[in-house]
Amino acid sequence: MKTRTITTIRKWVRGLPLCLFAFLLFTGCVDEDEFADTPQGNFEALWKIIDEHYCFLDYKQQTIGLDWQQVYHKYKVRVDEQMTDLQLFEVLTQMLGELRDGHVNLSASHDYGRYWSWYEDFPTNFSDTLYRAYMGTDYKIASGLDYRLLDDNIGYVRYESFQSGIGEGNLDEVLMYLMLCQGLIIDIRGNGGGDLTNAEKLAARFCHEKTLVGYSQHKTGPGHSDFSALEAHYLEPSGNIRWHKPVVVLTNRHVYSAANEFVMYMKALPQVTVVGDRTGGGAGMPFSSSLPNGWSVRFSAVPSYDAQRQSVEFGIDPDYAVALSDADFQRGKDTIIEFARKLLAE
Repeated sequence: MKTRTITTIRKWVRGLPLCLFAFLLFTGCVDEDEFADTPQGNFEALWKIIDEHYCFLDYKQQTIGLDWQQVYHKYKVRVDEQMTDLQLFEVLTQMLGELRDGHVNLSASHDYGRYWSWYEDFPTNFSDTLYRAYMGTDYKIASGLDYRLLDDNIGYVRYESFQSGIGEGNLDEVLMYLMLCQGLIIDIRGNGGGDLTNAEKLAARFCHEKTLVGYSQHKTGPGHSDFSALEAHYLEPSGNIRWHKPVVVLTNRHVYSAANEFVMYMKALPQVTVVGDRTGGGAGMPFSSSLPNGWSVRFSAVPSYDAQRQSVEFGIDPDYAVALSDADFQRGKDTIIEFARKLLAE
């Protein structure tokens, strides 16, 4: 088998302009005659795909000291022609783990190589037990949103995954129901991302004028620094019901990808405060390519930045860093929710 051309995987991004998509597809092709379907050939193909198309090599060299050429030499000696597919998969997955990117995955019929330390090495700062205590059994559900009115006249909305669709009608009903509240809590702790359209749709309900929320670039060549100029991205106000009162967004390390982008959007809005832990990051739009043996590799190909042109690949700091405390847990209280309630009450 020969290598295959790049294909897009975009569960969490909006549609690219046709010209940009065509450009990325053209520049992302791997020479079909270049690598053999051998352990060494698959290793070389994978390393080159990342070397030419991954978008954070320069950034991660600056921030974590990653040297992709050194990584090549480190793992090349671990590959030999007698190794099994299982052994090769383990080596290639370990090599990709050097990138420290949850959007980088290796897929085979027997396994899914992934890097999850972006949240596994940190406190969860979320308790399902406490969540059930706050919500009870009589909360309301509008598609992907769970919501209720707390006893201090604070609205609470839980959105577990941006994979779960929400319609404009859903949002109208939720905001109408909570309209007399003095403030609103949006809890996206544990939200690992999904469809960026849902993130934009929700954020637009808190936007009252066209607002600069960030920038993006795309690769223009195989060099680590070959990028286009920064392209500004704006959030437009929703044409439906909008929320004008204060909002607190709750975050933890498991907030990633499209959820990370949602936090970036919300932080650009004046009436929004972010409370909890730093988000997990994931600021690169994922693309995919195939190895000679048919395994698929997904990787970050288009970087995004916040409104201050800073990378959010490694996460976004909250306005108030708050962690769950053992003492509060024993009392049946969620420290982060209680802090948000106090902010809104003030």
